Amino acid sequence: MKKNFPRILVCPLDWGIGHATRCVPVIRKLQEKNAEVIIGADGRSFDFLKNYFPGLEFIRMPGVAVSYPSSGNMALKIALQIPKILSGIRKENRLVKKIIKEHNIDVVISDNRFGIWSNDIYSIYITHQVRIKAPKGWGFVEPLLSRIHSQFWKNCGECWIPDYPDDPNLSGDLGHPRKISPNCHYIGPLSRFSSFSGEKNINNSSDDAGILILLSGPEPQRSIFEHIILDEFRKHPEKKAILLRGLPGLSDKTNPLPNVTMFSHLPDAEIARLIQSAKVIVCRPGYSTLMDLASLGKSAILVPTPGQTEQEYLAEYHASGGAFACLVQKVFSLEAALRLSSDLAPFTLFRSEQNYMDERIKRLSEAISYR
Repeated sequence: MKKNFPRILVCPLDWGIGHATRCVPVIRKLQEKNAEVIIGADGRSFDFLKNYFPGLEFIRMPGVAVSYPSSGNMALKIALQIPKILSGIRKENRLVKKIIKEHNIDVVISDNRFGIWSNDIYSIYITHQVRIKAPKGWGFVEPLLSRIHSQFWKNCGECWIPDYPDDPNLSGDLGHPRKISPNCHYIGPLSRFSSFSGEKNINNSSDDAGILILLSGPEPQRSIFEHIILDEFRKHPEKKAILLRGLPGLSDKTNPLPNVTMFSHLPDAEIARLIQSAKVIVCRPGYSTLMDLASLGKSAILVPTPGQTEQEYLAEYHASGGAFACLVQKVFSLEAALRLSSDLAPFTLFRSEQNYMDERIKRLSEAISYR
């Protein structure tokens, strides 16, 4: 390498905390290789990683502001914001180029942030969506959407896909198109819980609930689903649950109902224990959540964010495998979730025998040394 300790800027997208959580194993691996990691983030991603890596250098890097509908057509809502999104991407790119100069950055790694790249240094883009899914009935525009997406990561030296290169895999068509660019590389699933995956015997405490609700994703749909969940448990006071709200900037514990304990956020070891000990898990089919469940071998009831085509596809894709079942948010009921969960098999996809990321880190070291 051109330096003993290369400075690597890692920038996750701030749409929920999933992009931040899956950057954890990447950051850990870079630290193992003596890289000096700087984190550029904002919002909940900033809060999560700041709590996770308090000793690292952090830079506030506002992302592209996108608003989501509480009802109606999400695709149309996003489409109407395209001019604002493109302007935000250009602003993001100007910001990262300034930060690269001011902080003497050697490498930049973007997790789904389109403007985070530079021709002056080695740039890496992380995504599980090499192929973009369009709303039902609009499949004919998918090739165009995928080509547009590819223009962003083709600015980078490499595109890292957090999945296995072959079957079985987690992303299905999203990460395995018919043709793939030579600069795309599979690095295996990324889960902050991978270090807990071998712990099969979990000591359950008397406070554990049989039902675990994992909330995630952008607002306002995260809060809408939270209200739906609480309404369902209000109807069933005999059912006990733990609800993790996915809000890392907070650390409170509340009991909104006598039968529901709600945490805004918890340490990894505690979350892993709750996931492994839960009899029933209800969650969004966000890709990072699926990677976490795979690493811990747990099945779940999946409730896609309304209108989010990626989650709708992933829920349908995994529901066919026997480890997951899918429910629609607007007709979600606790009775249906419990009934479906009784037939689920363990999720046994995770394979720990090969670390795909080691090879990419080695190639990254060589790329830096020859620049």
